[in-house]
Amino acid sequence: MSAGRVLVVDDEPQIRRVMRTTLTAAGYEVLDARSGEEALERMREFRPDLVLLDINLPGMGGLAACRALRGDTQAAIIMLTVREAEADKVAALDAGADDFVTKPFSTPELLARMRAALRRLPGAASPGRLRVGELIMDFDARAVRRGAGPARHLTPKELDLLRYFAAHAHQALSHRELLQAGWGPDYGDQVDYLRAFIKTLRRKIEANPEQPSLITTEPWIGYRFNGTPEAETAPPVSPS
Repeated sequence: MSAGRVLVVDDEPQIRRVMRTTLTAAGYEVLDARSGEEALERMREFRPDLVLLDINLPGMGGLAACRALRGDTQAAIIMLTVREAEADKVAALDAGADDFVTKPFSTPELLARMRAALRRLPGAASPGRLRVGELIMDFDARAVRRGAGPARHLTPKELDLLRYFAAHAHQALSHRELLQAGWGPDYGDQVDYLRAFIKTLRRKIEANPEQPSLITTEPWIGYRFNGTPEAETAPPVSPS
């Protein structure tokens, strides 16, 4: 049985060959593309479960390709980058990526990240739509909206995090608990990794992301969700 369908997008032929061999040996079905434009074409014919996307692509570029792919699929997207700066990682998440892996990386690390990206929160059936003040969280539509503002799309991992926060409102949640709930047992100590995801989620749900009121920091512990979610019966949120 296939472990999943993976689209590898990289302009270097040697990397594509190595990735194809490695992932095929791990049980994945693999197709590759040399550019963002080609990736969009392959996406429609292959319909992958996960996309490995290099950030430094010719033509439209990795971030633009990520935004275009995200508009056409709910597949998990992992961006491959040589950049260590938090700003670059946040830019990848803002573009719609579910995760990022910094080059050079080991095969076990990449495979673990892929399993985590494909993983969904256990037993987390969609609660439909919830409201906290002006914020509407539409888990079916994978989107959020504040008041009359525009709808904002949630990546699968942002959706997992927000769902977990809503289910544990007003509780101080440790970094380890949040990481293991969303990504699995291998992620308990990666606080910087979690911080990047919280930053992008705050941008989508907070009135003022620089002074958050919904997801607040618990010093030396983790984070707390301060809203009390209530069932929402308004029309579904439709991200543009």
